[in-house]
Amino acid sequence: METYFTKEHEWVRIEEGVAVVGISDYAAHLLGDITFVELPSLGKVVKQFQQFAAIESVKAASDIYAPLSGKVVQVNDAVEERPETVNESPEESAWIVRVEPSNLDELQELMTRAQYEEFLRGLE
Repeated sequence: METYFTKEHEWVRIEEGVAVVGISDYAAHLLGDITFVELPSLGKVVKQFQQFAAIESVKAASDIYAPLSGKVVQVNDAVEERPETVNESPEESAWIVRVEPSNLDELQELMTRAQYEEFLRGLE
């Protein structure tokens, strides 16, 4: 199962036709201890690369951008109740939302894991 990334450090993977979205391990470590996650409402229609959620840490507040367009069909209440989960497992159990994608061709606008790792090396 391929995971794709944005330049703003969100990830997305398609599971049974639904886009699972979260922030990357790199972003979670950069933010430090996560203290709050603001989730979008169910049914919210999101557009690729537009802000749809927010995350706060002891260091900073940051917007979360949609890697794909679509409709929010599930939110991860666990990250709202225990925001530190994002630090513990950013690319697994701490997903942010599940989105019913409206255009899977948008995946072509994203980076593969190998491309993302190369992108991160350029940031150092």
